[in-house]
Amino acid sequence: MEREFGHLVGGKDLDPEGERLLGEWAGRELGSDFVFVTKFPQAARPFYTHPDGEMDGVPVTRGFDLLLRGLEITSGGQRIHDPEMLRRSIEAYGLNPESLRAYAEVFRYGMPPHGGFAIGAERLTALLLGLSNVRMARAFPRDRTRLQP
Repeated sequence: MEREFGHLVGGKDLDPEGERLLGEWAGRELGSDFVFVTKFPQAARPFYTHPDGEMDGVPVTRGFDLLLRGLEITSGGQRIHDPEMLRRSIEAYGLNPESLRAYAEVFRYGMPPHGGFAIGAERLTALLLGLSNVRMARAFPRDRTRLQP
């Protein structure tokens, strides 16, 4: 992104401008409104995201984002299923293993490889309907001055 657009994302997660530029590139170069972004740096993902080696000396994960016209609508990835790998990841993130004991306990009995994702329903609705603001796609939009319906 830096070479073509002069935009540096800082080695972590994509910022809104980075997402917009990537969406622009995907439309122009791939003829697609959709683009998957993969191999996120470990620093940009939660402790439970499965590692996937290194890229340019930076630890990366099996995490992904799905962008639609330059806006993230889905985020997810494969999760760690090995209890020892999970323990090491919890410690590497500087988290308290005791506070995650209930979560980690089930992995001792065996856990198959698995993943998860979340869809930004309001973002997707706003894009599909061509709305200018995602708050128009919410039943009860919130902002810094409106907290009650």
